[in-house]
Amino acid sequence: MAEAGLIPFDDRDGFIWLDGKLVPWREANLHVLNHGLHYASGVFEGERCYSGNIFASKEHSERLHNSARILDFKVPFSVEELEKAKYDTLKANNLTEAYVRPIAWRGAEQMGVSAQKSKIHVAIAVWEWPSYFSPEALMKGIRMRTGPWKRPPPDSAPVASKATGLYMICTLSKHWAESQKIDDAMMLDWRGFVSEGTGANIFLNIDGKLHTPTPDCFLNGITRQTVMRIAKEHQIEVVERHIPYDDLAKATECFVTGTAAEVTPVGSIDDHTFVVGSMTQTLMKSYSNLVRGK
Repeated sequence: MAEAGLIPFDDRDGFIWLDGKLVPWREANLHVLNHGLHYASGVFEGERCYSGNIFASKEHSERLHNSARILDFKVPFSVEELEKAKYDTLKANNLTEAYVRPIAWRGAEQMGVSAQKSKIHVAIAVWEWPSYFSPEALMKGIRMRTGPWKRPPPDSAPVASKATGLYMICTLSKHWAESQKIDDAMMLDWRGFVSEGTGANIFLNIDGKLHTPTPDCFLNGITRQTVMRIAKEHQIEVVERHIPYDDLAKATECFVTGTAAEVTPVGSIDDHTFVVGSMTQTLMKSYSNLVRGK
């Protein structure tokens, strides 16, 4: 039985695009002996549709293809086909404000570490998506603590791919944060540098400049890249570098970015506190206007 108030994702009305056609939501199933399930051989995207327009849609489709290449398989639908499929799925579900989840994975033809002959499947699901954090958190800034898991070095994981397996430590870190009664965990990298949150990139205002970690062991988020462009348009100097943990003490503002999180201010990380200052507010407003076509 599902938890009270919780609507399971496998028991909903609507349609999901699966391998080239729209199928009823509850029929979009796969076999339990599936390589993607057993060996995490899957890649995905997280996108948002605002007033009928998916923000940076083509960039997300291109990244899905690139993520698959890194995991040594090819998405069997072109970028153009994925673009059409996303909007077809939105239309079939009568949604104009939604989260969009494309995913590609290896099927059940081979069950073992090697799966070069497995069929590649692709699905696209869309659903309504509320604010990732509470309205109060958005006003005051979310609370974060340094989590127990670290981002791996680039020679030990396909860090440039938005691969399903890389999110295992994010889930563990998020569960740890929730057990601590805080909003999210901040992840360091294997060297001890500031890395990111469990599902969002991180930025710091230090002496009027916008500092953000170099994405050499985590995903260079599309929202991250967008916010950096917006900052430069506002003549805010952007500094990409390896950020030692102790530099958190030098920051006056902090925020995280992601498709789900958008631009979310951070009120504290461990014992370090930040204000929701003018830089954060400017970038929040500018990003919101951009994605909504204002």
